[in-house]
Amino acid sequence: MDALSWKEKTLTAGRYILRTLGWLVLAAALGVLCGALGAGFHRLIDLATEIRMAHGWLLWLLPLGGVATLLCYRLCRVRFDAGTNLIITSVTTNEAVPALLAPLIVVGTTLSHLLGASVGREGAALQLGGSVGHNLGKLFRLKAGSVRLCAMCGMAACFSAMFGAPLTACVFVLEVIRVGSMGYHALLPCLSASCAAYLTATALGAEPMRFNWTGGPELGWLGLAQVAALAALCAALGVALCLCLEKGAHLAKTYLPNAYGRIALGGAVMACLVVGLGLYDYAGAGSQVIARAVDGQTQPWTFAVKLALTTLCVAAGFRGGEIVPTLYIGATFGCAVGPLLGLEPGFAAGVGMIALFCAAVNCPMASLFLAAELFGTHQLAPFAVAVAVCFALSGRFSLYESQIYPLPEE
Repeated sequence: MDALSWKEKTLTAGRYILRTLGWLVLAAALGVLCGALGAGFHRLIDLATEIRMAHGWLLWLLPLGGVATLLCYRLCRVRFDAGTNLIITSVTTNEAVPALLAPLIVVGTTLSHLLGASVGREGAALQLGGSVGHNLGKLFRLKAGSVRLCAMCGMAACFSAMFGAPLTACVFVLEVIRVGSMGYHALLPCLSASCAAYLTATALGAEPMRFNWTGGPELGWLGLAQVAALAALCAALGVALCLCLEKGAHLAKTYLPNAYGRIALGGAVMACLVVGLGLYDYAGAGSQVIARAVDGQTQPWTFAVKLALTTLCVAAGFRGGEIVPTLYIGATFGCAVGPLLGLEPGFAAGVGMIALFCAAVNCPMASLFLAAELFGTHQLAPFAVAVAVCFALSGRFSLYESQIYPLPEE
């Protein structure tokens, strides 16, 4: 009996080893593919941004770009609201992800950045990677659970390639599906895909987002209390951000039920505001504004204007994402409000960026990894305090309505 028990344990261990090696190879291959796609997409977005900044008149084409994007979705028979929420849902329910979603999100997001919509790019990265992973899993006739795992690997890989943050990408995908419960079964495959994508993207010239940051208060009671106060304000701002995006989209659909008219009018209003008031820094993702905020330079109203314009563009239906605008809003809010609390503005910008990210996506561990990858590991304690406070105070508000929350008794 003992010999048989030992044999069964050995066979089980062997199956685990073979399965692990198989997933390492498959996830790494998927990571290389998504890393190449992500690097190309990264360069495409950068090129679109450079062209727009050199030719400001392109903003007047934003309504046409929005209509063209919507028309592409309709011609390809893909739901226009098929976005990051669909990818998250596919991981939990195995819902089908259209194969054409990947090229459509690339086209739509590129047009948004070329013509100046106030959107990000992470939503596109998650959709691109999730679509590629899901459909490759289907193509190779994998089981339903393996298809879902392929989708997670693809999400982590493209997120890593676009942001140059492999650890954040891996933990974010594990954490974002179900708040408070990480899918550890996917840790090794997602990490393999994420690291492979990061190495591939950097080899192809994609530059990761990094900040040279050395500020921060003394780790005393006063300094941590100041950070906690800023985090509490960021939690309130995160709730306002999620409410604005949700209610803005609802109101736009209620009062402008025609999708073509809605996106055309939203684009026209955005173009008039940017050109008429000279708000060119608010068009596109605005990475340069984030960098300035971390250097301690911003205007007190910058975060509010970005919030309003992002709400306008997302409600109208422009493709892209909300995470980079969230980082923009958090950084400029922290830079403006931090000095009122006694914090150095550049440091407060970094804390605000990470805290608002946590409030918007409900992923505290991914937020802490993001702080480490963007700013270094030399002073993580203030970021940990900010993340903990913001996560506790922001409640169940989120950018992603498809996130699963634990039951009250959990």
